[in-house]
Amino acid sequence: MAKVVIENMGSKSIDCLDKKEKLLDILLQETDWLHACGGKGRCTTCKVIITEGMDGLPPLTTPELKYVDLHLLRKNERLACQISVMNDLIIRVPNGSKLPHLNYSA
Repeated sequence: MAKVVIENMGSKSIDCLDKKEKLLDILLQETDWLHACGGKGRCTTCKVIITEGMDGLPPLTTPELKYVDLHLLRKNERLACQISVMNDLIIRVPNGSKLPHLNYSA
């Protein structure tokens, strides 16, 4: 079973039971996560910073490659709606995606 830890949300840990489940769906089960396009990869609101576990993720999707070309996704960032959790991940919420009603640590 894979686990996702959100570093800047008090190291919140989420167990992932299904390796085919999208990261965004996993995050929405346990917390409020910014997302606007309904998981279609048409925006970057569900962006996550991957601090550990990037090597176990599938290759960038076509929408992600578009945002890399536009300099809207950095090397350590992925769209939560585009990736399935295959291994343990440690992530951070980017500053631009933080919601005002949630508490974030440094």
